[in-house]
Amino acid sequence: MPRVFIKTYGCQMNERDSEAVAAQLVAKGYTLAASEEAADVVLLNTCSVRDLAEQKALNKMKSLTGMAAKERRTPVFGFMGCMAQSRGQKLIDELPDVDLVLGTQKFHRAAEYLDELLSGAREKIVDVAEEKNSEATIREHLLNGNAKKSVSAFVSIMQGCNQYCTFCIVPYTRGEERSRTIEDIVAECNELVSRGTKEITLLGQIVTSYGKRDIPARDGKSAFVQLLEAAHEIEGLERIRFTSPHPKGYGDDLIDAYARLPKLCESAHIPVQSGSDRLLKLMHRGYTREKFTGIIRKLRAARPEIGISTDIIVGFPGETDEDFAETLSLAREVEFDMAYIFKYSPRRDTPAAEMPNQVPQRVREEVGANAAIDRGALGPTVIGQGTKIDNLVHVAHNVTIGRHCLIMGQVGFAGSTRLGDYCVIASQSGIAGHLTLGNQATVGAKSGVMCDIPDKGTVLGIPALPDKQTKRQIIALQHLPDLIRRMRDLEKEVADLKAGAGA
Repeated sequence: MPRVFIKTYGCQMNERDSEAVAAQLVAKGYTLAASEEAADVVLLNTCSVRDLAEQKALNKMKSLTGMAAKERRTPVFGFMGCMAQSRGQKLIDELPDVDLVLGTQKFHRAAEYLDELLSGAREKIVDVAEEKNSEATIREHLLNGNAKKSVSAFVSIMQGCNQYCTFCIVPYTRGEERSRTIEDIVAECNELVSRGTKEITLLGQIVTSYGKRDIPARDGKSAFVQLLEAAHEIEGLERIRFTSPHPKGYGDDLIDAYARLPKLCESAHIPVQSGSDRLLKLMHRGYTREKFTGIIRKLRAARPEIGISTDIIVGFPGETDEDFAETLSLAREVEFDMAYIFKYSPRRDTPAAEMPNQVPQRVREEVGANAAIDRGALGPTVIGQGTKIDNLVHVAHNVTIGRHCLIMGQVGFAGSTRLGDYCVIASQSGIAGHLTLGNQATVGAKSGVMCDIPDKGTVLGIPALPDKQTKRQIIALQHLPDLIRRMRDLEKEVADLKAGAGA
């Protein structure tokens, strides 16, 4: 039977869509390939929220089709998801080796279309049309040994978005809001729990808008809170989460649910995007800074131990130093437990992309004297001036980063990490625990600590391993204390020499 490989870019919604497509294909007799090279079908489930995500998928497809041609292989190649929806036929026009373009309301057609392509009945298929009731087709899960068993599962409860934030392409790629019934969602959750799932995350573009048009409020409770209550009654389900919400969805009924539903996890991700009322209006967010902080106060009163996370956009068109200062002051006031920081990415056909006073790319990346996360902006977190922030940064408590740092990619900090001045933190690094690192060092991608000092076998006498790609030395974490002490000794020697020269 055909072997299929699916690579996913973007959010949890995309991950869930990919899983559903994989489950549908497995049910039709397909097997899941371990790699692109071993597959008869390669599907890229794409994201359009930022240009970087689109470029990654396009470059990946170019690489895959080029390698297949070189090796004289002829797998079926396809794009799915948001970029497929947005670009449609243009993808095949630009990449003629692509065979399938599947829009966001057509995931359930994947098996049907792939059968036609593999059999030779059709040469190319592009389907990005709307389809009624498509929101109810994302319900299959990889079970029966076809995937690693997990205590957690995603459940898609709705599709689409009616908010039309001026920076966001999602309403144009996902369509208008369409919600499943509570009964259908609960049935899917029950099935998952019967197979060992203990935690369920309810997914939607704006999950708190669930059922607004279709399910009337009851006893002062919105459709979404009614769904939470129904899920809470499922025997064997221990934890309920949801993402992504909108601040407008945090009514008193939802805040009260945090106080009275123990299975609802004590965490709330509430994207604020900016602390400036002027920018919030330009973004078409539908709330003010005062409204947002009021929600936070109510949540902490209802569930004192609750963790609050957020999203922030830096460099939105027309943003001034004063606007940015208001965002920093909001972060200090709220003391978020976590924040995802994004530089503004213009998306085609969105109102913000046509707004005047576009912030230059250089300014968006190099936040300058007012660092993107300034001193104390996230409670105990400190990131010094001159910081460069690129793409997504995930910052937790008790982190200190020195001046003139460069932060790139999906970096995660936790615990009591401290990095000295002039550090570079490379893409997708994760730093945890009580790590402390001295001056002029580099933390490398998926490694221990990659030192920015060329040497052979040692760095300042500390054993090191060469990294072929970067030509730098990787220092094992257990050697860090020695390295730090020696670097500080060198600093003292340099300082003594300067003092002597001055005398």
